[in-house]
Amino acid sequence: MNTLNAVTPMNDYGPYRSHGIRTERDIEYEAFSQITRMMRAASQGPLEPVQVMAIHRNNELWTTLATDLAQPGNQLPVETRAGLISLAGFAIRQGHAVLNGTGDIDPLIDVNVAIMKGLRGTVPE
Repeated sequence: MNTLNAVTPMNDYGPYRSHGIRTERDIEYEAFSQITRMMRAASQGPLEPVQVMAIHRNNELWTTLATDLAQPGNQLPVETRAGLISLAGFAIRQGHAVLNGTGDIDPLIDVNVAIMKGLRGTVPE
């Protein structure tokens, strides 16, 4: 009898739960999805801590993405990497503008939704 087995089977845990192993695209999509939901929820009303956290998390995501894109081993085509790094710069600047009261959160949501569509292959190339 194996009642002391403390190891959770992979198919019952987190990203492996009955859907198979998640791809890098799935993980990226989920990160964008979670942060975009946070920004949507925080987009109504004045700047409050929840909105600050959403923008901060979005800036962290885009900074991480830009850092990864700048790595020599990144497999994406150079043109795609350059475009995404430029988009990261826009998203971070726009995030700072929202935080200092001179920007709107809607463009950040729009950019993230466009990236999510691209990750799911639902936009024309």
